[in-house]
This record gives sequence, structure tokens and C-alpha cells, in this order.
Amino acid sequence: MSLLTIIGILPLISAGLLALIPTKNNELIKRSTFLATLFVAIASIFMAFRFDKNSDQLQFTQNNSWISAFNINFSLGIDGISLVLILLSTILVPIVILATWHESDNGRWSSKVFYILLLVLESLMIGVFAANDLFLFYVFFEAMLIPIYFLIGGYGTGDKSAAAIKFLLYSLFGGLLMLASIIGVYIISSNQIGATFDLTQLATLEIDNQTENFLFLGFFIAFAIKAPLWPFHTWLPDAAKAATPGTSVLLLGVLDKVGTYGMIRFCIQLFPDASKTFTPLIITLAVISIIYGAFMAIGQRDIKGLIAFTSISHFGFITMGIFAMTTQGMSGANLYMVNHGFSTAALFLIAGWMITRRGSSTISDFGGLQRVTPVMAWSFFIAGMSSLALPGLSSFVSEFLVLVGTYTRYPVAAVIGTLGIVLAALYILIPVQKALHGPITGGNENLKDLNLREKIAISPVILVIVFMGFYPKPVLDLINPTSEKVVVNAGFSDPIAKVGK
Repeated sequence: MSLLTIIGILPLISAGLLALIPTKNNELIKRSTFLATLFVAIASIFMAFRFDKNSDQLQFTQNNSWISAFNINFSLGIDGISLVLILLSTILVPIVILATWHESDNGRWSSKVFYILLLVLESLMIGVFAANDLFLFYVFFEAMLIPIYFLIGGYGTGDKSAAAIKFLLYSLFGGLLMLASIIGVYIISSNQIGATFDLTQLATLEIDNQTENFLFLGFFIAFAIKAPLWPFHTWLPDAAKAATPGTSVLLLGVLDKVGTYGMIRFCIQLFPDASKTFTPLIITLAVISIIYGAFMAIGQRDIKGLIAFTSISHFGFITMGIFAMTTQGMSGANLYMVNHGFSTAALFLIAGWMITRRGSSTISDFGGLQRVTPVMAWSFFIAGMSSLALPGLSSFVSEFLVLVGTYTRYPVAAVIGTLGIVLAALYILIPVQKALHGPITGGNENLKDLNLREKIAISPVILVIVFMGFYPKPVLDLINPTSEKVVVNAGFSDPIAKVGK
């Protein structure tokens, strides 16, 4: 087994061992799950140190025959983009467990079921970013829906059943469209190079324009729903409000990245000509997402809804950077995925602590927190400033690269997209003013600040946000070679800057 495969199956093995622990022993279940996920995070960091950052080729590969009748292989391998997303996944999971220690206590099922679902989800997240066989990717892509569905429906709040079903139906619809395209690609490969699901071989297929356009749309719509991109976004606010804070972190911080990752790995790699054809439309949808998400966030009264709509705006930036088809835009989009994961994690975790203490998710109910709970208030402030891309914090660098990379090819889209930065100041600073400053709202006088466990949980997230704002080079060194390769293989080159007339 490769190190990558071992890291991927460790959470599954841990889930099996967790099933042997008596259900009533909640503390042992939680501690065991935390230690298991912490070990996986350390192993993935070790893998990152062994990764050759100067290569754009797949590393830590493993290829075994799985379903030989259809030439389906258990094929894994990662490049720089896959690596940083796996790191994002494995680092956030133990942080989520530590930060939301009592999140599973009042669910429909026991805490053991909750943490087994979480461990299974972690394995699937690693698998979906590492799969190098199209059918294997589809299996991971669809299987992720199962633990998330039960995490929302079994442990969420409010109208959780309706939100879980809506999430599942949207995702299944997109998955069926992608399955139809996968079958089409498989049939074409059988007529040209022999039936295969290997991504490297599928990238060499010659497909007529009309067929390629239809196949591209099957993949793109599935990924646009997952991302989510306007107008395929409507499941997200309901799911984010109903899910527990920890589930929301993994849903928006990691799983939604599967959508934008899929656009890079499959839409552009397999269908470069169709990508060029639909780029103007996709850039338009991305700009609409940026502006729409920002305006909707400004009007939110619920803190979870606010974070959900800010993510729709941010995914507009990510998609715009991807389809700008420049190396700066592509690198900025990949860096944005990482930075958004950590800033959204901080926002949801802190919002969860605020809601638990206050018993309300309405923003106006949190007045004066800076004087009552200063550590929690300052943590929320830093996470919010990162979300609006304040210079010196993580999102600024990625947003800057996306806008510069887009401007060189689509200046109008970049200029309109810049308006999203202005609106971000409104949708962050207004709730910051209402929740953290001003007079202390009735009922907030005796709220408790973060305890030691919560401080330990949020500290690495805040540290990453600050560190990446000043020194993003380690992550950029990993993703730049692959980003350049994707743009070149799609048939694009960076526009040459013109000086003078």
C-alpha cells in the first residue's frame, strides 16, 4: 500500500474499532475518535513533507484492478492541488471534534453513531481528492452524501429533515447527470483506445464538439450544485442552518470544494474545448454568485445564514479564477479553496459557541460581546476580517490573485467582481458591529468566554489564517506546478501585458 492509501483507510479502521466501544461510554468514544483523527492529520502532514513540490505529476500512486470486466481500477494518486485539499480535510476533522465536544449528545442516535459517520466521511473525503479512476471518483462522490445526510438529519436543529432531504435530492440529481456523462465517456473510450476509466488516458480522447459540450454539462452541473454556484445554490442555506456547527464546517469548508476541484480535474482536463465554449457563460454565473451572495448576506438576520451566503459569494470568486484560464487565476482559486476552508471553519465554530451560550442564532441578540466574552469576540472578528479579505489575513492573497488573473483576460468580469469586496465589508462589518460592539444586549451579561478546550481548538485555525496572510508561499509552491499544467493542457497561455499604446 502507498502512504496515501494507508491514510485513506485509517479512519475506516478507526470507525470499525469505535463500534466495539460500549455506546454508553461517551467520553472514551470522543477521545478515541479525536486521537484517531489527530493521527491521520499528522500522517497527512508527514506525507506533505515527502511530496516533491517541483513536480506536476501524480505522487504516492497505487493502481490495483478492481472490477476487471469493465477495466475499473482502484487507482489513487495526488498532485499539489489534491494534496492541499487532503491536508485541509484531515486537519479540520480533529479541530471540529475538539471544538464541538458535546455536539452529538442530543442527537437522534448515540454519540458513537455520530463519530462513526464522521470517520467514514473523512475516508471518503480523502478518497474523492485522491481518485485517479473516473468510476472510483464517482463512487466516492456519491457515497459522501450518506454520512452528511445522516449527520444533518440525525443531529441537526430546526427543520433538519427537510434540509437533509433537499441536500440529498439536489446532490443526487447532479450525480445522475454526471453518471450519464461518465457512461458516454466510457463508450467513446471503448471505440477509440479501449474501454477505460483512467483519467490520464481519457484526457487523450477525441470527441466531436456537440458531444463534448453535452458531456461537459453533465459534469459541470453536478459540480456547480456541489460547489454551490448560482443558480444551483438553494440547498446550501437550509443545510447550513439545520446542520450542527461541526457538520457545517465540513460541509462548507471541505465537501463544497469537491465541486470546484471537480471543475479543474474533470471539466477542464477531459473537455478542454467545451471548457472554452462555456467559459463566458460560467464567468457570468460566477460574477452573479459573487454579487448575489454578498447582497443576500447583507440582509441576513441569522448568523448561520450569513455565513452560508458569504460562501456562495466566495465560491463565485473561486469559479471565476478557475475559468479565467490563467496561471494566476488558477493558483489563486486553489489557494482560495484552502483559505476559505479555514476562515469558514473559524466562523462556524465561533458562531456555534455563540449560539450555544446565548440560545439564539439571531445576530442582533449578541450585542456587546467584546466586553463580556473578549476572547470569543476577537476570534470572531479575526475570522470575519479574513472572510472580507483584509490585507494581512489569508483570503486577501487568494482573492488578489483571482482578480488579477481574471483581469488579464476578462477585465469587465474582474471589475464587477471587485464590487464583491466592497459588499463583503458590509456583510461582515455590520454583524460585527451588532454582535460585538454597542450596548450589552439583555441576557448577555453572564455569558461565559471560551474555555480551555475551545481556545485550544480555535488557536490553530486563527494561526493558519494569520500565517497564510503573510506567508502563503508553502501552499503556492505546492499548487503552482499543477495549476500551470492545467492551464497549458487546456490550450491556454497567459495574456502578454501590453505597455504603452
